[in-house]
Amino acid sequence: MNGTRGTQNTTGPDNSGAPADPAVVVVGSGPTGLLLAGDLAAAGVPVTLLEKRPHEISNLSRALVLHARTLEQLDARGLADDLEALGKPLDRLRLFAHLEVGLDKLPSRYNHLLVLPQYEVERVLQRRAVEAGVDFQYECEVTGLTQDADGVTLEVRGPGGETSTRRAAYVVGADGLHSPVRKAIGLPFPGKSAIRSLVLADVKLAEKPSSVLTVNAAGDAFAFIAPFADGYYRVIGWNRAHNVPDSEPLDLEEVKEITRLALGRDYGMHDARWMSRFHSDERQAPSYRVGRVFLAGDAAHVHTPAGAQGMNTGLQDAVNLSWKLVAAVNGRAPEGLLDTYQSERHPIGKAVLRSSGGIVRLAMVKRPWSRAARAVLASFINVVSPVRDKGIGQITGIGYAYRAPRGSHRMAGHRAPDIALKEGRLYEALREGEFVLITPADAGYDGGDAAPRAVVTHWASDRRTTVLVRPDGYVAWAAEEPDAEAVRAALGEWGAA
Repeated sequence: MNGTRGTQNTTGPDNSGAPADPAVVVVGSGPTGLLLAGDLAAAGVPVTLLEKRPHEISNLSRALVLHARTLEQLDARGLADDLEALGKPLDRLRLFAHLEVGLDKLPSRYNHLLVLPQYEVERVLQRRAVEAGVDFQYECEVTGLTQDADGVTLEVRGPGGETSTRRAAYVVGADGLHSPVRKAIGLPFPGKSAIRSLVLADVKLAEKPSSVLTVNAAGDAFAFIAPFADGYYRVIGWNRAHNVPDSEPLDLEEVKEITRLALGRDYGMHDARWMSRFHSDERQAPSYRVGRVFLAGDAAHVHTPAGAQGMNTGLQDAVNLSWKLVAAVNGRAPEGLLDTYQSERHPIGKAVLRSSGGIVRLAMVKRPWSRAARAVLASFINVVSPVRDKGIGQITGIGYAYRAPRGSHRMAGHRAPDIALKEGRLYEALREGEFVLITPADAGYDGGDAAPRAVVTHWASDRRTTVLVRPDGYVAWAAEEPDAEAVRAALGEWGAA
């Protein structure tokens, strides 16, 4: 393989020795913000990450699952193996009674989901971001912002209550449901609370469940149990007949009761170390970009927990946006590239809202005729392969594709699988953080100076297609036996030349 990694910085220390403004400020150090900031710093872009919490990772977060597409993209950063070692793989996902989705036939190296608490994901992402040189600033809360043609000015309240400003070329709000960044740019967050009075508890169990994930809905109740590595279990439950405000006190007996209603037993829950009551919203910002300010993760969209798609969707937002910001900061972004973040990710956020909300509504149908219809639908999905495969593709993320220009090759816009190459695997080649150009071994095109921002490699097979893969693992361009001029044109169009 050959190719070089672009590390141009647009900022640096001035002559006075004062620190220069970063090229990008990321607000929020959840998984989305950590992955995005780490990507930028790894590409040589100066980035500051602002977080209003103290310098610690909370073990109270709700997300518990990494899906196949997210694992593929973490593999492209050399992180998937570490995460796999920490979590518990599961090749079946039960969504509700009569519908259990098998993942073992997924066309992915990760033909399973990985049960792993969000805080463990954050630890791995934070370590990478620190090593890459991200400037972390904790107990810093954004209170406002203004932007002009050249950049963004953030107003920030610091640890002691003092106020100051930060200046950057771009800002990304990855700061959650109540995003101050989203509010500062005047974007609404339309939607509704889909489920009220969900309960959550981390407990020990006297009886070990028979499966890694235990989930079911019965009558008015829903419950979900998943293990942590330290012997505790995360329990999430809901009783439709007991909707109370989030502020209502919660005790272990209520958690047990909901679990018994949904699962038929409470597994001898004891020693709760944390309990909380919360609600689940379905909301999406109408735009993920306003000028030089972007939204990602829960700041852009929030979903019900069904299908465990929330954290995964946010991480995939970060993967889509990071390489585009790198190109923009380094002055090599093709016209309109930053706009594609909206056109590519907003429809997927909307699709996740539909699918996760649909799962919840199917799981919690109450009338006998509705339950009978649900059983028929589940049987149909289980039997009809195209319907089942489409659903699995949406939940795991591997089924989504981005719209390609009319007349493009059939591969353009689609996820590139982990193709076997003459020199290794595609997702190993993507660890350079650049485009990957795959050519026939005898094509006589080795890139060199013509492709300084692409890793050039070859098929392990005798395939004749030439494929340009974006840094996020989607196909930018492909052609059957193109000449060198067509390849150079494609590289130039995508900013890889």
